[in-house]
Amino acid sequence: MDVHQGRYRIGIDTGGTFTDIVAVDRQAGELFVTKVPSTPDDPSRGLVGGVQAIMQQVGIDTDAVAALCHGTTVATNALLEQRFSSLGLIVTRGFRHVLEIARQSVPEGYGNSYFWVKPDRIVPLELVAEVDERLDFKGNILRPLDRDSVRAAARFFRDRGVQAIGVCLIHAYANGAHERAVREIVREELAEAVTSLSHEVLPEYREYERTVTTLVDAYVKPVMARYMGNVKQRLGDEFAAKPFLVMKSNGGVISAQQATERPIATALSGPAAGALGGAVIAELAGFADLVTVDAGGTSTDVCLIERGKPHLTTNGSVGRFPVKLPMIDIVTVGTGGGSIAWLDPSGGLKVGPKSAGAVPGPMCYPGGGDQPTITDANVVLGRIPPALIGGGIALDTDRARAGLARLGETMGHGMSVESLAAGILDIANWSQANAIRQITIKRGIDPREFALLSFGGSGPAQSAAVMELLGLQATIVPPNPGNLSAFGLLAVDWLTDHIQTSVMYEQNLDPDHIDSIYRELENQAWAVLERDGVPGDRCHMVRHADVRYAGQAWEVRVDVPAGAIDAARASEIVGRFHRAYHRLYGYDYEGQQPVELVNFAVSGYGRIERPRLKTAAQTAGSPQSARSGSRPVWFGNGHIDTPIYNRSALAAGLTVAGPAVIEEFGSTTVVFPNQNVQVDPHGILIIRPARPDRVMP
Repeated sequence: MDVHQGRYRIGIDTGGTFTDIVAVDRQAGELFVTKVPSTPDDPSRGLVGGVQAIMQQVGIDTDAVAALCHGTTVATNALLEQRFSSLGLIVTRGFRHVLEIARQSVPEGYGNSYFWVKPDRIVPLELVAEVDERLDFKGNILRPLDRDSVRAAARFFRDRGVQAIGVCLIHAYANGAHERAVREIVREELAEAVTSLSHEVLPEYREYERTVTTLVDAYVKPVMARYMGNVKQRLGDEFAAKPFLVMKSNGGVISAQQATERPIATALSGPAAGALGGAVIAELAGFADLVTVDAGGTSTDVCLIERGKPHLTTNGSVGRFPVKLPMIDIVTVGTGGGSIAWLDPSGGLKVGPKSAGAVPGPMCYPGGGDQPTITDANVVLGRIPPALIGGGIALDTDRARAGLARLGETMGHGMSVESLAAGILDIANWSQANAIRQITIKRGIDPREFALLSFGGSGPAQSAAVMELLGLQATIVPPNPGNLSAFGLLAVDWLTDHIQTSVMYEQNLDPDHIDSIYRELENQAWAVLERDGVPGDRCHMVRHADVRYAGQAWEVRVDVPAGAIDAARASEIVGRFHRAYHRLYGYDYEGQQPVELVNFAVSGYGRIERPRLKTAAQTAGSPQSARSGSRPVWFGNGHIDTPIYNRSALAAGLTVAGPAVIEEFGSTTVVFPNQNVQVDPHGILIIRPARPDRVMP
C-alpha cells in the first residue's frame, strides 16, 4: 500500500463520555471504527488519543491520512456552563437595555407568566457601555462615530478586567464601518481582549437576537482558541499540513482557523453530523425521505430529511440563548437509554427527562444508580444482552428487576415486573413517536411516506416499535450505529453562509440592487473557500431569500435562481414565496397581501468526496450460520424464545424473520414479531412489517 497518497480520512466525534473515531479508506471503501474515553478536562487529549488509536488499528502512519474532520461540543459546553463574568457589550447610545427588554415570550405559555422571572442576562446592565453614533436602516450615517466615547468604553472594560467584548451597533448589518472602527480603538486600548462584531457574526436585523448571537460568539472565542491551539500542539508538526476541518451546526465544515475566528458556527454541530451521516446511509439503502432518530444515553435527537437533504432553521438556541444562525432543524426529547422511570404526584408513570447518565448509570450497571431506567427495562425483557454490553460491562439483571419491582409496588397496581418494563418502553417509544409527529404531521407531512433511520447506542433496540406506531415505511440500522455521527463528519461539504438584510416591498423591487447584493455575497463566499484551499471546480453557490407578507414577524426561506437578477427573476422570487408559503401552511395570500423581501443569502459549497462503503455479493445461504444462541424475550404479553444473531456474521442478502435480536459492539437491534429484517449489500439492516396490516408488537 502506497501510504503517501493520503487515502484515509478520519472523523472524530467528541461526546461527553466517549470520543468516536471513524477512518474510511477512500480507495477500497473499507470502514474502521473505535472508541476512546473522552477527557472533559482537556478534550484535545481524547481527540489525539483517538486519532492515534485508529491509526494503530488500521496500521498506517501520518502520510496515509488525507484529512481530519472533527465534531466538537466545546462551544456548546462553554455556553451551558454560563460563566460570563469577563464579558462586556458595546451598543449605540440609547440602546443600553436591549438585553433587558429581550422578547416578550414566556416559557411554557402565559399560564406561568405571573411566576416566571427573567433569567440573568448574558451581560449584566453594569457591563454594557454606550458609544455615540447612529446609522439608519439603509446604512446611511446619521451621527458619526465619536471615537472618544469608544476609548472611554474600552478603558471602562479594562478597569473591570473584561476580556471578551461584543459590539452590536444599531443597523450595523447595513454598514459595518462604525463597528470596525470600534474594534480598532478597543485593540489600541485593550490589546488582550477578544472582540466580535455583529455585522460579521450575524448581518441581519432583529437587535436582540443579533446582540445575543454576537455575545455568545465573543464569549466562546478564547475557549475555542485554546482548544484548537491544544489540538494543534498535541497533533504535532506531522499533521500541520493536513486539512483539519470542524463541523458546523448548518451541516457543513469549515477550517480550524474559521472555527477559531467564528466559533458560534460550531455550536450544536454534533447532532448535525449524525443526521447527515444518516442521509448518506439511507441513500445507499435506497431511501431519500426519512426521519433520523439518534438515541443516546440521555436524550433522543430527531431530524426530518426530504429528498436527501435535512431541513434547516435559523431559530435555534443553545440552552436559554437564542442563536440566530443556520442550523439543521433537530427536535430533542428527554428519553435515552439512561432516562429514569418515576411517578408523578398523581401516581402516573413518567419516563425522563431526568437521566442516570454515565455516572452512576442504569441500575444494571456496575455501581449503577438506584432508580430504574429504559436500559433496565430492556435488559429485564431480554431485549439487550444480559451478560455484556459495549464490550466488557457485565449487567446485573437481578438488580434491575428488583428496582422495577419496587417501582411497581409503589404504583400499587399489582402488575408484573415485565408488564411494568414494557410500559416504560411504551412511554419512551411514544415520546419518540410524538417528536416525529412534531416535525411531520404538524408541518403537513405524512410520516407514512418516510423511513426511520435509527442510530446511537440505544436507538435500534426500540426503533422498530416506533416505526409501527406511526406506520413508517421501514427502519434502517446502519453498520456501527453508535459511530454514525463520526462517519457523518466525513460525508459533508465545506459550507460558508453569507447574508445581508435589505428590506424592500414587492411593488418597489430593485433588480439591480438585488443583483449587486448577491454578487457581493458570492464574492465573500468565494474568498472564504479560496482561503481554505478549496479548488475552484469544487465550489458551488446557492442563493436564498427570506420573504414574508407585510406585517408578519417571521420569514419563509426560498431558493433564488442563479444568474443576473432582472425584473422577471425578481418577480420569480415572489412567486416562489407564495408557493412555499402554501406548501407550509396550506394557504397563501397571493393577490391579497403585499410581500416583503427581507434578507438575501448565499451558501457557498466546497464539494468533498463522499465516503464509498464497500459492497458484498448477496448470498443465498441461511442466517443460521450467524446465530449465536437464543433467550426468552418479552413481546406483547409473554416471553418468546428468540434467536440471537451476531451482526458481523450476517451476510448480504439474508432475510431474518422476527422476532430476533441482532447484537454487535455497542448496540443491539430488536426485530419484533410480524417484522422481517434484510441485510443489504452495504451491511445495512432494513426492517419492514411482514404483513400489510402492520400489527404492532
